[in-house]
Amino acid sequence: MVCYRVAKTGKSHTIVENLILPAAADIAGIMLGEKAKQTIQKMPSSDNTVSRRIADMAEDVLKQLLLCIKSSEFYPLQIDESTDVAGLAQLRAYVRYIYDGSVMEDILFCKPLEGRATGEEIFKVLDGFVTSHGLQWTNCVGICTDGAKAMTGRLSGLVTRVQAVAPCAVWVHCSIHREALATKGMPERLKEVLQDAVKIVNFIKARPLNSRLFSALCNEMGSDHVTLLLHTDVRWLSRGKVLTRLFELKDELKAFFIDHPFELSNRLHDEEWLTILAYLGDVFSRLNELNIGLQGFATTIFNVQDKTEAMIRKFALWTNCINENNTEAFSSLHDFLLANELSLTNSVKRDIMKHLSELSSQLRKYFPETDNSNTWIRNPFSANSTAHLPVSERESLIEISTSGALRIDFAQKLLTDFWIALHAEYPALADRALKTLLPFSTTYLCESGFSALAHRKNKYRHRLCIENDLRLRLSPIQPNITELCKSFQAHPSH
Repeated sequence: MVCYRVAKTGKSHTIVENLILPAAADIAGIMLGEKAKQTIQKMPSSDNTVSRRIADMAEDVLKQLLLCIKSSEFYPLQIDESTDVAGLAQLRAYVRYIYDGSVMEDILFCKPLEGRATGEEIFKVLDGFVTSHGLQWTNCVGICTDGAKAMTGRLSGLVTRVQAVAPCAVWVHCSIHREALATKGMPERLKEVLQDAVKIVNFIKARPLNSRLFSALCNEMGSDHVTLLLHTDVRWLSRGKVLTRLFELKDELKAFFIDHPFELSNRLHDEEWLTILAYLGDVFSRLNELNIGLQGFATTIFNVQDKTEAMIRKFALWTNCINENNTEAFSSLHDFLLANELSLTNSVKRDIMKHLSELSSQLRKYFPETDNSNTWIRNPFSANSTAHLPVSERESLIEISTSGALRIDFAQKLLTDFWIALHAEYPALADRALKTLLPFSTTYLCESGFSALAHRKNKYRHRLCIENDLRLRLSPIQPNITELCKSFQAHPSH
């Protein structure tokens, strides 16, 4: 149990011997007496023992996971690769499966790539794991990756190789990656404001003295924030947060640059520049909301379609509002213009409308409109386009749509759970629905898993074999500790 807590919290294996056991012995000695202290001190606590215990529990969790996957008729995969602090390319895979009437998600593996991170090498690792553990490629119904060449190459990419052994597997380009790609471009003037804003932030954040002085100034002025935020392209949410924070601290920055001259400090006195900055902070904050909305448990392709379609329509609405000098959709911009009794100039209005139009067209490019052939999956009680279904499945759909009991279940259950419950009575129709619903729509789990990996494997523990620790930390499955203990003989410390 102690080793399991160490793995769950991502702590060093030596913490048991150096901190937990001595602390437990102190507590027992003071509160329960010397005999209890001596009993606790018998617990094995070396880092090697902790590592073995974690490996045993991780193996048990993997066995339970494999049994669950094998009992599920379908499973999709989510694959991503990134480099850790030791320079190793770490390949992570997540799996989604049906268990006990619900959809479950879990980490499948995290393994280093020995050579180049090509599609061939990635598939070799993935195929080796699947075949060696007795999983069936024919049950794989989806694979979600980013758009990297190693993943999507037409001739030798991972997706091509997977589809060669898993004909039912559909490829899904991660919707979060697509949203990030769609929002990269912007008019030249807006790009210049963004670049100037980043330079202003870097002038303070990259110099420790400036950072300390600015924080002290913010404290003296009673500001809500005492520091700026750094912007990096790989952190997709950083644009909105960085620009919003910079705009909120514009008065503090004006005061700071009085004593610390900077060539771009005059931008903070330029009302047109501040207008564009406020707009950029607002629009990227809205895009951040879309990004976060695409994350989360059991997100399906329908959730992605709904949220992106809503954002595209909002862009059209906002464009019309800006054309009519209505800025209510952008709170910071609206408040700034009201407070300073300003209005949008024609040039700024054109740039904003052009940016909104480009965002709308780019989102439509990466998220094209879909046909209505699968509307019966979303709502089998008001399905229209079912002509493509076999007659037997259309008959089953009629039976479902006329059932009052199923209508009540549909209102109370998740969409995937609803179709899973129908599998016994309507297997063909439920299979068709689940093959659409189960595939991952994002690589969110892989991205969050890499954050856990970066926390666990840092410059002080760069030689750590991470998979066992990562499995216990990220998996919802509990190891069967009671059964594991029965297979060990006690070796108390002396």
